[in-house]
Amino acid sequence: MDQRPERGLRIALLGYRSAPFSGGQGVYLRYLSQSLTALGHEVTVISGPPYPDLADTVRLVKLPSLDLYARDLGSVTRTELRDPLNRREWISKLSGGFVEPWTFGERARDWILAHAQHFDVIHDNQTLADGILDLQQAGLPVVTTIHHPISRDLNVALAGASGWRARLLVRRWHSFLTMQARVAAQLNHIVTVSRASAADIATDFGVLPSAIQVIPNGVDTELFRALPDVTRKPAQLIATASADAPLKGLAVLLQAFKLLSADRPALQLVLIASPKPGGDTEALISQLQLGDRIHFVGGASHADIVRLYAESTVAVVPSLYEGFGLPAVEAMASGIPLVSSDGGALAEVVGDGGLLVPAGDAKALAEAVDVVLSEADVAAELINRGQHRAHRTFSWSVCARLMVEQYRRCIDSC
Repeated sequence: MDQRPERGLRIALLGYRSAPFSGGQGVYLRYLSQSLTALGHEVTVISGPPYPDLADTVRLVKLPSLDLYARDLGSVTRTELRDPLNRREWISKLSGGFVEPWTFGERARDWILAHAQHFDVIHDNQTLADGILDLQQAGLPVVTTIHHPISRDLNVALAGASGWRARLLVRRWHSFLTMQARVAAQLNHIVTVSRASAADIATDFGVLPSAIQVIPNGVDTELFRALPDVTRKPAQLIATASADAPLKGLAVLLQAFKLLSADRPALQLVLIASPKPGGDTEALISQLQLGDRIHFVGGASHADIVRLYAESTVAVVPSLYEGFGLPAVEAMASGIPLVSSDGGALAEVVGDGGLLVPAGDAKALAEAVDVVLSEADVAAELINRGQHRAHRTFSWSVCARLMVEQYRRCIDSC
């Protein structure tokens, strides 16, 4: 590869699923690419569907797949199945697997090798596929971000599975982890977003600690900010917690909300999430008789989320585990009192910017929220500390500068 640091780096940023509202990785791609271009670098995002929402300064290369989580298996045509990677995706989905990281890695490898002369460094966002390892073995500078090892998701999902059939399906879906662990252990330059995540990657994936660099995520403090003209609803809680990911702790939050509701009949909960119809979350809400007090908001824009924060009185992050915990940082920046679990990296990220409770403890979560609702001075202090921490510690411009330093180290080592 042609190295041209004096004119800025040419960066290929890879993501196998990158829509901004399908998970934190899409947010990461958008803001990192935007911040890198603001520093004078040229960024090309190479993504599978669902595709990211990027700044106008960032080029997007779309690598189509069958995208079987957005369509029915029966809609796949014979023409589409002539492609061997499409067939692999179809068979995997049919049997309960998730092969998208591998198939994206194959497509990305072929595309990158055909265009390698246009890039100085390849940055993979947690694909951890054989195709990505092939790029490193071909002598290209490769940096990989691992937000956290998905093995943590697997453990929580297995703990919540009922019966051997459910556990078998959970293991089948997570079978891509075997590849990810094998690939991660061979990568030379890994970035992660917290010290807690770095320790988990070393433990779960067998990665040497010397190969891991901690560079935290940032927050857009121009977007996530207090809106003083918006009136708060004194009995409204808010949380961003995926309804169908056990790791996000929504069941714990619902149990805590039930406890709070006994003494606070006006209390409402806004969830920035889209529950699966007829799924476990809907069943639990029905069991707890909370249907008329919980409001789901799906597909919310960032501006919508900021306004919802401004309208609410307490933000809650109930996750059982987080490799970083971007919703916690966004809440702090938005000037709303934060109550968070200490799962994974959350204690490290939240620090003194919120009230911390043990992960998985619904009673402790309810008690902490009650303190914030009852004591105005505590709420005000949390707002001040949270905003200060968000601005002082987490910034996309700082993150991007640190990442460029990592890119240059990677390039120099090749």
